[in-house]
Amino acid sequence: MRAVDRTDLTGRARLREAALELFAERGFEATSTRAVAAAAGLSPALVTRHFGSKQGLRAAVDEYVLGRIGEALGGLDAEGADGGALMASLGEVSARLFGADPVLRGYLRQALLEDSEASAVLFGRLLRGARRELERLREASGGATDPRADEEWAPFQLLCLILGPLLLERVMQPNVSEPMFAPEVLARRSAANQRLLLNGLFGPNKP
Repeated sequence: MRAVDRTDLTGRARLREAALELFAERGFEATSTRAVAAAAGLSPALVTRHFGSKQGLRAAVDEYVLGRIGEALGGLDAEGADGGALMASLGEVSARLFGADPVLRGYLRQALLEDSEASAVLFGRLLRGARRELERLREASGGATDPRADEEWAPFQLLCLILGPLLLERVMQPNVSEPMFAPEVLARRSAANQRLLLNGLFGPNKP
């Protein structure tokens, strides 16, 4: 787990942070509210007081994680950027966000790979975010995309490029010579993703 100083956090935030770490490590089903409270150094009764239930706690963690992703993407200065520059900035942000925080990666992996309604909802919200980013890229590219591109599947493809290594890290790593989320590896993978997207979905129109 991360060495997080929770002394300055509110009780609600301490529980949310503890839940994020435990859900990332063990998964939602295998983590009890009592374990979360113990990790936060608080009474189990406070989980119910602050979140209503274990599901409510999970929803709060989801909101926190999505908020961090949205904040990182929202900090991009897209004004005046062309498609290539914006694509590069998006790649740098996502690489930095996931590369710097193994707990965030672990949480998304656990949450998205479980078979539950909550995981489907979380993916749906990530998908809507991918659609928004693709629209920004479209606008930065002059409003045109390759006519051969499948608009419906494009956001799924974008998410697969970003989330694929995160979800498959445990089986991909033995086949990669360097740590998958090391800065230099992330930079190389991000550049490869950008070339793929720019030469395909956002490449020049061809017959």
